[in-house]
Amino acid sequence: SLSIESRLPEVGTTIFTVMSALAQQHGAINLSQGFPDFEPPAELLSLLDKHTRAGHNQYPPMAGVPALREAIAAKVQALYGASYSPDTEVTVTAGATQAIFTAVAALVRPGDEVIVFAPVYDSYGPAIRLNGGTPVVSTLKQPDYRPDWDEVRGLISPRTRMIIFNTPHNPTGTVWTAEDLQALQALVDGTNIVIVSDEVYEHMVFDGVRHESVMRYPRLAERSFVISSFGKTYHITGWKVAYCLAPRELMAEFRKAHQFIVFTVHAPSQHALAEFMVKPGWYEQLRALYQGKRDIFRQALGGSRFELLPCQGTYFQCVKYGAISDEGDVAFVQRLTREHGVAAIPVSAFYPGGDDHGVIRFCFAKSAATLGRALETLVKL
Repeated sequence: SLSIESRLPEVGTTIFTVMSALAQQHGAINLSQGFPDFEPPAELLSLLDKHTRAGHNQYPPMAGVPALREAIAAKVQALYGASYSPDTEVTVTAGATQAIFTAVAALVRPGDEVIVFAPVYDSYGPAIRLNGGTPVVSTLKQPDYRPDWDEVRGLISPRTRMIIFNTPHNPTGTVWTAEDLQALQALVDGTNIVIVSDEVYEHMVFDGVRHESVMRYPRLAERSFVISSFGKTYHITGWKVAYCLAPRELMAEFRKAHQFIVFTVHAPSQHALAEFMVKPGWYEQLRALYQGKRDIFRQALGGSRFELLPCQGTYFQCVKYGAISDEGDVAFVQRLTREHGVAAIPVSAFYPGGDDHGVIRFCFAKSAATLGRALETLVKL
């Protein structure tokens, strides 16, 4: 029989798929997987229909529709004072996961090391390993999941090719500070280390906190791929459209890989997004929407036996459940789904060693009715 040696032997079905299937099986409210259960803006759907019917149904340019790249460049100029050429420094991708994989594929060679931060988003490690690299893990410090810059300094070696991080951070909801970005800048100055900054939750930052994009720091920006997601911003995760910005030399390498990984991205979606994203006020509305949902979620759970961890951004809330159960986090979320009808994600799934700190993650990107039903159950536990 065929003998196949897996390149990802330790990878099974992702915890998100497992928990969503379990939720479906038991008719549970799914607060596990990170996607909204409400509709995108009606106007955006109308624009998609309009551009489909207007004949935008063949291959768009490899790097993306020019009008969309121009709108992206205008957005980051307005928000972060960052200047990118739509022609040579902006590429539209088939979701943020593809952008991350492509950045890794473009630059990581066998034997290279890539520093990541645990709890680490689940696509980073496999992308690194599939391209011959070795993930090197720095652990964020609890309870507020801050980066330990002394530890990072100790992990940097002559083999360090790249550092990948995300802020606001999935799964913890932590937002990196200006001091964090300055510390990172000091560590990489004078090296050949490239940064991949995953900023898909850039517009979900609460309590007046500022999103510290690497684009605000010119010495970091000159060595960074910056990735964001239309899926997160416009409630259209199923469209799988995102983008990457990088200086010309880095983007040239990115596009070499991109053209053979996907070549290009769904054309009508790009035209619709180009027309929609130039309308003012959306980012403020989005921030207010999710801050409202976070506040309702935290207020309700504040009277429960769950211990709330800080949540400055994203649409995720992490909690400790030690006052309710001494089970491991996987066993606890499975029982929560089966017996109480609410699905969550065990945060041990985000640690390469499966470290269990008794923390689980809920997604609050849900309608008021969905959240209300879930909270009614959770406060009684």
